[in-house]
Parts: sequence; C-alpha cells; structure tokens
Amino acid sequence: MMDKSKVIFGNAISNKDYKSALKSKKSYQKKFGDDSNVDYKIKITENDTIGPLLGVSNVVVSSSFDSNDTGMDTEKGIIVGNIRMGFGHYRISMAMASYAHHLGYTPYWMDLNSYQETTCTKVIGHQNDLYSLGSRLSKIGLFNKLVWEPTNYEGFRALSYNSKDQKNAELMAPVYRNVPKDIPVIATHAWPAQAAVHAGMKHVVNAIPDNWPMALHLSEGSVHTIQCKNAYMGYRILNGMNKKTVCKPMPQDALVYTGHYIDYELVSNIEKDCKARIDRRKNGKPMRFLLTIGGAGAQKEIFAEIIKHLLPRVKDGQAVIYVNVGDYRNVWDELKSEIAGVMDVAHEHMDDWQDTLKFAEDALDENKDITGIHSFYHKDIFKAVYATNLLMRSCDVLVTKPSELAFYPVPKLFIKRVGKHEMWGAIHSAEIGDGTLECRDIPHTIQMLDQFLETNLIDEMCESICLNNKMGIYDGAKKVVELAVSLKNK
Repeated sequence: MMDKSKVIFGNAISNKDYKSALKSKKSYQKKFGDDSNVDYKIKITENDTIGPLLGVSNVVVSSSFDSNDTGMDTEKGIIVGNIRMGFGHYRISMAMASYAHHLGYTPYWMDLNSYQETTCTKVIGHQNDLYSLGSRLSKIGLFNKLVWEPTNYEGFRALSYNSKDQKNAELMAPVYRNVPKDIPVIATHAWPAQAAVHAGMKHVVNAIPDNWPMALHLSEGSVHTIQCKNAYMGYRILNGMNKKTVCKPMPQDALVYTGHYIDYELVSNIEKDCKARIDRRKNGKPMRFLLTIGGAGAQKEIFAEIIKHLLPRVKDGQAVIYVNVGDYRNVWDELKSEIAGVMDVAHEHMDDWQDTLKFAEDALDENKDITGIHSFYHKDIFKAVYATNLLMRSCDVLVTKPSELAFYPVPKLFIKRVGKHEMWGAIHSAEIGDGTLECRDIPHTIQMLDQFLETNLIDEMCESICLNNKMGIYDGAKKVVELAVSLKNK
C-alpha cells in the first residue's frame, strides 16, 4: 500500500516535508509510546445521555478486557468515529447518529479521544489541548493576527500538513484492531477516518466539517462528504493546497456533496418551528435568543456585552435569553458577577438533565410563557453539547460563532470567529439567507441584535430556511448515512 504521507491523491510530497512527517510521528512515539502491538479489545456499553434519545451505544476500547464484546450489530451497525475537539465534531456526530437511528440502523459512538490508556488518545488529547489554548489566546490581537488566523487558514490548508497528520494517524490505528472491518465508519474528523483506513476498515466516510477547503481534512482511502458547493469545488481541485502549484484533483468518486449535517429531530420540525417563530413576533411575544458557548470557552466577553444590551428588554418583556455555557460553569459564574441585575431575572438550570429536558419541552408549548434569562450548565460532555440542540427548536435567534452551528436551520446571529477558516461558515449562511454576516466587533453585534428586535428579519430568515429545506440543503446527515450503507452494500 502506498505510504499516505508520501503521495496524497497523486500529489508527491517533498522529501523535506516527508522527513518532517516521520519526525513528528517519532516525537509522539517518544512522548506517548507506541502501542501498535497491543491487542485492544472492544466492549459495547450504554450511553446514558444520548442513548435514549438517539439509540447510541458506546464502543469502549481497552487492553484489560478478556475478550471482545459479541453484541455488535454487524448487519445494521454504523460506527460514528469522532474526537472531542471543541463541541463541533461531537455535534456533527450526533446528527449522524440521529439519522442512522431514524433510518433503522444501530449507531455506535467511537470517540478516539476517550481511550486514556492508548497512544491514540494521548496524541489527540495533546493536540486538543494545544488547539484549546490557541482558541483562548486568540483574544489577544497580535497573537490572533500573527499566529492563530494564519495557522487556521493557510497552515492547515497545506498538503504537507496532511502528510504529517497521516503519519501521526498510524499511531491511532490500533484502537480499531478488533472492530469488525465490514461495519461502515462515518468519521466527523479526519483523524478517526485516517486511523480507520490505516486499520483496514473497508467502508469509511469522512464527513468534512468546514466550508474552507483544507488538506487537514483529507483522508485518502475514504469517501469525503462536503456540506457546501463552494467547499466542494475547492476540495475537488485541492485548491491552493500546494501553494501556487496546480494540484492533481481528487478522484470524482472520492468526493460527494451532501448538504448540511443536521439531526433528524431538527430537520423534521423545520416548518413547525419556523411558523412558531413568525407567530411569536406577530403576536408581540418576547424574542428568544440562544447564546451557546463553544468547546474552547472563548466567547465570554462577547456574551457579557450581549446580555448587558438585552437585559432592559428582558426586564420589560421584549426578550428572553437562553445561555448554554456547556461544561464551563465558570463562564456563567463570571457573567453573574460582572453583570449587575442579571440575577434579578435569571433562572439557573445547573447540571440537572431532567430539568433541561423539561424546560426544552415546555418552551415548545406556545401556551406556556417563557420569560427572563435561563442559564444551562452540564458537566457531562454529551449533555453540554446536546442541550443546545434541544433549546434550538424553541429559540428565535441562535447567537454563535460561525463554526459548525453555522449550518443549522435556525435564524443565526454570528459573533466574531475563532480562527479565520470559520468566516466561510458565516458567508455561506448569509448567502442562503439563514444567518447574518459575521459581526466582528461589539458595535456591529449590538446593531444586529436590534435588527432582529425591531425589523422583520426573523420572518425573512424563516422563509429562507423553509425554502432551503425544500431544496434538501439540510439533508446532509441523512445522505451521509445512506452513502455509508451503500458502500457496504456494493
């Protein structure tokens, strides 16, 4: 088999860059060990949070198990391979699991960042820590300009970066050793896809998350899926991934446009939820803003200014705020201490999943009035991420950075990005009419808040969402699952 770090879709990697890839792998071996000869067994366990909602079971990997779990459904099973790096890859994985479950398949959750004894998890955890640190430091203007944005925009774009990732991913392959090789794998990050291919998994779909084509996301040997036509064209010719050199294109059967990766529960209720938003505005009910923090916890200062601006509107019944701080309890505690008067109207939903489920259900009942500010925190990562999905249906405006949430079928106000690659999510959303431009400073964010409150912008976005839905733009998760199954059925 061709060394995937030497040649990428027919594009030869220079000796210098290949040696750099070898050096990177050797460095990780020295730092975290090499477990390529360890016989990791697998075990299927219940997922207490999203299992009841999405039918998901966990794939647990350990060298301490006596034998492999024999309960894996090899006929209807689909592995959702993912990592926790921020919340985005978990959220996309939930969309895949949602549609797999809806279509009658059995989704298995395989988080390569959860197997603490393995070299795989140690390597991913180390890189995740670096990425989270960079996200937080991006608040420093000079660091953002000179380091963070260039790295996220051009550094990750280069084929040489993929060469290094492919070599490092060889260290991740052992976790797949005892997974039945014929079960389809849907990976929501390149590393689970690369590791699956290195491990000999036969049917791998690499669901690419971003709208800015980067070699970071390539996993040769898998079928790549894309959410947007703009990104599809960029990936097809590997645009700009070898500086000014024209790259050899990807084979046509290695790349598929699917549309946005959205949960069945959200897609199936688009018309109903958009009608409720329009009716609330028409009937003078308070407008509901959902503020959701990303996995790196880097948006607190922007949230504070938004809440300060909306607080008078909340107190006079013109606005409601949901704040999901994910698993960052400190963010809510800091917001409480910094914003005078916030606790006069705040209702805390702190690490109580049943309370969160009930609130989300009650908020969909138009006969029940929702007022004030509602804050949500969950220590468990599944609850932290999925709470936003639950709250999204009853909100009027989702306030978020333009990351994976840029593709969701809800009116969106985009705050400042964290990494230049994210800006393309806002551009795409504005073009299809379901989100704003990226508001890169507080004054423009405040201006857009007032546009929602004082004009019929909600109605316009809801009309666009319903039109997009008719065109199948939000059917990406469904199409990815169908693609993964078709690969096996061939």
